Amino acid sequence: MQKLLLRVDAISTWVGQAFAWLIVALTLMISYEVFSRYALGAPHAWAFDAANMLYGTLFMMAGAYTLSRNGHVRGDVLYGFFPPRTQALVDLVLYVVFFIPGTVALVWAGIDFFNDSLRQNEHSSIAADGPPIYPFKAVIPIAGAFLLLQGAAEIVRCAICLRRGTWPRRAGDVEEVDVEKLKQSIGEPPRETAASVQQDAQSPTETRSAP
Repeated sequence: MQKLLLRVDAISTWVGQAFAWLIVALTLMISYEVFSRYALGAPHAWAFDAANMLYGTLFMMAGAYTLSRNGHVRGDVLYGFFPPRTQALVDLVLYVVFFIPGTVALVWAGIDFFNDSLRQNEHSSIAADGPPIYPFKAVIPIAGAFLLLQGAAEIVRCAICLRRGTWPRRAGDVEEVDVEKLKQSIGEPPRETAASVQQDAQSPTETRSAP
């Protein structure tokens, strides 16, 4: 089961990191638009829509990746002091009551939005030659599907924690320094990652005495 959970994490990570490169495209596009508008006096009407679409796609497609890293906003001031089983129970209730119905509604509505937009060949109305809208609306159900997949993995993690009393391991990733300091300040031990476990398994279990 642990391998399956880490495989779902890996899928969410790959998707999130792949779409994270959109921030580079967004930066380059806005820089070009600013130069074109103020230096060349030739603004582009499509730049506003394109920037919104790029950022919206980045935001939506990074949702499952953020969830796989347990990075979404929560009241850590209280939550961090709960024992693991209480944390798992709170998470499980919130996933079942709010997350799953909300994400299913997002996918369902997103499919309708995309179908209507595609059928109408919808384009932006800000400019006469505005970019098409339907590719952007297709992101809504796709991002929701990845969220549902990762949410299912999180529900399994909650069930395992309720049974064992400890959280299952997550795949290792880069974290901000202040996050680790906050965890230490509230007495939470450092999170054991799959990479650290593998490294410990490869290290020798016995050391030879010096001659």
